[in-house]
Amino acid sequence: MPQSKTMSLLLSLSLGLSGCTTTLIHDEMKRPVTTERHCAGSEWADNSSVAVLPVPVVAFFVPHFDLNKVNSEPYLGRCGDSTKVVNRDVSVSRAACIPAGLTRIVTLGIWQWCPSHVSWAADILTEGPKPDGVLREASAGGHSL
Repeated sequence: MPQSKTMSLLLSLSLGLSGCTTTLIHDEMKRPVTTERHCAGSEWADNSSVAVLPVPVVAFFVPHFDLNKVNSEPYLGRCGDSTKVVNRDVSVSRAACIPAGLTRIVTLGIWQWCPSHVSWAADILTEGPKPDGVLREASAGGHSL
């Protein structure tokens, strides 16, 4: 009997944790020849939420909204100019929100602390040489560079 309870707990835990990672952005991986470098990193972010109607106990049954919405732009911005970043991949794991859900119980449903782990990766394109046509047009107009 204890073995079946253990198996049930492991199964429910694996099903619960499998849906905790969200991919915010994922480009098809096409490695261009002109990539200069690869940029990757990860860090913890606050993804806490508060009830729309902050009344104790009632707050368990009303929608919550994010206090700090996690999006991909600030993380990919660390890699460089958005026009030079390719093969982007940003994902958010909210698995740590499950044990931190105790904060929702303590606050009677009003607030939930959710530490999320954000991972990002991207390739950065090299600076290509400027085409000769641009320099000829500028010098033809009589302006010096």
